[in-house]
Amino acid sequence: MTTVHDMGGVHGFGVVEEEKDEPMFHAEWERRAFAVTLASAAPGGWSLDESRFARESLPPTQYLTSSYYEIWFAGVVNLLKSRGLVTDAELAAGHALEPPKPGIKVLKAEDVAATLGRGGPTERPATAPARFQVGDRVVTSRANPPTHTRLPRYARGRVGTIHRVHGVHVFADRNAIRAGENPAWLYNVRFEAGELWGPDAQAPSAVHCDLWEPHLEPA
Repeated sequence: MTTVHDMGGVHGFGVVEEEKDEPMFHAEWERRAFAVTLASAAPGGWSLDESRFARESLPPTQYLTSSYYEIWFAGVVNLLKSRGLVTDAELAAGHALEPPKPGIKVLKAEDVAATLGRGGPTERPATAPARFQVGDRVVTSRANPPTHTRLPRYARGRVGTIHRVHGVHVFADRNAIRAGENPAWLYNVRFEAGELWGPDAQAPSAVHCDLWEPHLEPA
């Protein structure tokens, strides 16, 4: 999905400045926004990929004028509303106005540690051999899907080299739109800076991207 979030290599935003000893959260509300997003996946029934897609789908103006966790909060609000789990009136009131839906799975406080400990593994058994091996040269798709994709805009139609084979994983592009897990081989692909940015690139730097087999063809 080519939206404002896909800004890798875009000029005008300045350099990425690292904050020394950066805390995980800069304010208490950020911690709560993070927790609410994770906890809401249980009653909402959405995946991490759907959650990412919700954040990427925010209007450009809202996205660019929001902080990192403001984007997270806006994304989870949209997901909750889309599932009928919260209304605009309840958001304005700051509390529930309707009885909870029956049969909704709820993440209870006592189950949080165990649930987070299990995580959400995405690796799946292979049903076919890998198409590519370490050292193979590949070219990425030029597709611009209207939905979520893990292939960044700056790396589309570019030649790279298979650096690592991660195994078979849930294909995020399809899982994000509830089209099934469609597990596929996942690779780490190395792109030389000159291939991505042209003759003005800072040699000999490179960019590594984790990309699924449907993103790739032999070069």
